Amino acid sequence: QVQLVESGGGEVQPGESLTLSCVASLNIDSVETMGWYRQAPGKQRELVASRSSGGSNNYTDSVKGRFTIFRDIFKNTLYLEMNSLRPEDTATYYCNTAGPSGGRWSWGQGTQVTVSS
Repeated sequence: QVQLVESGGGEVQPGESLTLSCVASLNIDSVETMGWYRQAPGKQRELVASRSSGGSNNYTDSVKGRFTIFRDIFKNTLYLEMNSLRPEDTATYYCNTAGPSGGRWSWGQGTQVTVSS
C-alpha cells in the first residue's frame, strides 16, 4: 500500500506564502498524474492542482496564478507552492493520484493550512 506523508502547512496571514510537501513511498515518476486536494470544514474534497508525468499542470480556477505544483522524482516528493494566500484557501491539504484514477491510494493525514488575519 502506498503511503503519503504531507507536511508544510501552518497558520499564515492573507498574502503570505507556504510550500507544501508530499512524500510518497514509491517512485512517483511511475505515476501518470498526481495532484493536491483540499477539504475545508463542511465541504467536499476538491482537486486544486495536478501534474502529469508528461509535465502538464492543471489548476482549479480559484488558485490559478497563485499556486504552483511541481515535483522532485529523486525525492519522490510532490510540492505545492502557494502564494498570495487568501482566507478561502483555509483547508486540510492532501496529495494523491489525480485524473481518471484520482484518489486511488489511501489518504494521508493531510496538512492544515489556515489563512487568517
